[in-house]
Amino acid sequence: MPFTLATWNINSVRLREPLVIDLLKAEAPDVLCLQECKSPVDKIPREGFAALGYEHLVARGQKGYNGVAILSKLPLEEVGAEDFAGLGHARHVAARLPNGVVIHNHYVPAGGDIPDREKNEKFGQKLDYLTDMTKAFEADRPKDAILVGDLNIAPREDDVWSHKQLLKIVSHTPIEVEHLTAAQEAGDWVDVTRKDIPEGPLYSWWSYRSPDWDKADKGRRLDHVWATPDVARAASGSRILRDVRGWEKPSDHAPVFAHFDL
Repeated sequence: MPFTLATWNINSVRLREPLVIDLLKAEAPDVLCLQECKSPVDKIPREGFAALGYEHLVARGQKGYNGVAILSKLPLEEVGAEDFAGLGHARHVAARLPNGVVIHNHYVPAGGDIPDREKNEKFGQKLDYLTDMTKAFEADRPKDAILVGDLNIAPREDDVWSHKQLLKIVSHTPIEVEHLTAAQEAGDWVDVTRKDIPEGPLYSWWSYRSPDWDKADKGRRLDHVWATPDVARAASGSRILRDVRGWEKPSDHAPVFAHFDL
C-alpha cells in the first residue's frame, strides 16, 4: 500500500484552515499530521478537509495550546496517546493504517529560552518528555511504525544555520541532542528525511522575528519523519516545502513529506 505522508506544525488549525486546504489541494498527501493545533478536537474544522477526501481524523486537543491531529484519506484506527512527563498536555496521538503501520504524531515541548532546568521549568519538562519517550521505546520496542512531528530539536550541525552560534540556544544544545539521540536509538528509529537527503543544510522552521526570513535563511530542522527499519526501507522522496513558509499569514514551520511504498 503506497502512501505519502506529511507533517506540519500549523500553529493554529482554525486560524490557518485555508492554508491546510491549500496544501491538501496542491500536494494531496494521503496522511497529514498536524501539531500545535491549538483547538479542542470538537472545534477542529473538519468539513473542508472531508470535502477533499480527508474523512478520517484522530486527534488530541486543548483550548489555545498544543494539540495534535492526523488527517487521512485512508481509514485510521486510533491506538491511543501518551502523556510523557505527566504534563497533561495534548502532545501525542497514534493511529494505525489499514496495512498495520502505526503513525505516532508528537509535539515535543519547545523548552523555553534558557537551556537550564534549574532556572527554566519548561526546559526540564522538555528533557523529561524525551526521557519518557526513551523509556517507552526501551520497554516496548516499536516495529511497523512511523514517528513524525515537531520534535523541537535540530540535531545535526547542518540542521541549523550556524552550529557554533546555536550551541547555547534551546533546540540545538548538546543536552537536547543527546536526549533526542537516546530516544531515536532506543526505538532504532531511522531519520527518513536524512536517509533520503543525507548531505547539506535542511531547515523546516524560520523565526517570525526575522523581517526577511527567506533572505536571512536562519533556519532550523525541527520537524522530523522517523520510521522503524522495516518501514524506512520502503521510504523515498523526502522533501521540505520551504515555499509554504512564504504563504500569506503562514506558520513559522514548513511541511515535511515522505513517501512509503509498502
